[in-house]
Amino acid sequence: MKKNFDNGVWPVMLTPFTEDNKVDYESLEKLVNWYIESGVAGLFADCQSSEMFFLSLEERVEIARFIKEKTAGRVPVIASGHISDKIEDQAEELNAVAKTGVDAVILLSNRLAAEDESDEIWLENLKKLLSLLPEDLALGFYECPYPYKRIISPELLEWCAKTGRFYFIKDTSCDIHNIEAKLEKIRGTHLKLFNANSSTLLESLQKGGNGFSGVMANFHADLYVWLCENYETYPDKARLVADFLTVASMIERQVYPVNAKYHQKKIGNFVSIYTRTKPMCLLNETAQLEVEQLSRITEFMKKEILL
Repeated sequence: MKKNFDNGVWPVMLTPFTEDNKVDYESLEKLVNWYIESGVAGLFADCQSSEMFFLSLEERVEIARFIKEKTAGRVPVIASGHISDKIEDQAEELNAVAKTGVDAVILLSNRLAAEDESDEIWLENLKKLLSLLPEDLALGFYECPYPYKRIISPELLEWCAKTGRFYFIKDTSCDIHNIEAKLEKIRGTHLKLFNANSSTLLESLQKGGNGFSGVMANFHADLYVWLCENYETYPDKARLVADFLTVASMIERQVYPVNAKYHQKKIGNFVSIYTRTKPMCLLNETAQLEVEQLSRITEFMKKEILL
């Protein structure tokens, strides 16, 4: 298993569906190529943006296998896919995903304890889950917001880093102080932190963060790639790009992931904007105009600001 996860952008992948609610693998292959052509460091499959809670285990496994195959070694692929409550069932799901050959499997922080349970219970359950997974399996964490957001404390993350089994964390704290504390605790280990939040991204990079793993890479992955690669070389432009990305990210509050699928359809990757999580009709005509306007100003940023 590849255990050298490069700094940069790791999109949380969408799952395209046909109008009759089947996974659209032709569109998925186009999406894989679009991400890679945008310069991403790796791909995160079977996550919340992938609608993992609405996918069968068979679908989660096949999607991970397909994406790994279609990348053809161009970038590494990580995947989650465990949605069950019982630790034993989660181990079954994660082991099934691991057998697809993905480069790491990602644990959801909220699957290890109920919202009202302590960090001690969380750690106890993590140890149990680790005992049911191969010791040489590369692992990561995702602070998934659904069904509730559980932010891993810097102290717990330090414990995880010291096991030597964890290589990736998608941080969703949206709190630069929490991120800074985590970075301090994992410094010197091979655990890398990827920020999901646009507003704190530049500051997290400046403090030693490793990149971006958020939903807005489904709209303009290449701008995030530019920021992660150039924030030190062009600090003034980086500040402007980061400010734009923060304002642009307000579209997350619209009808995601329907709006992201609408964007992907407009650029020719998707055939349908069908999702299992939200009705397509919620993306009304005004909302569609907002996505189109974002696309135009994104192109302006790339042509006029970055060159």
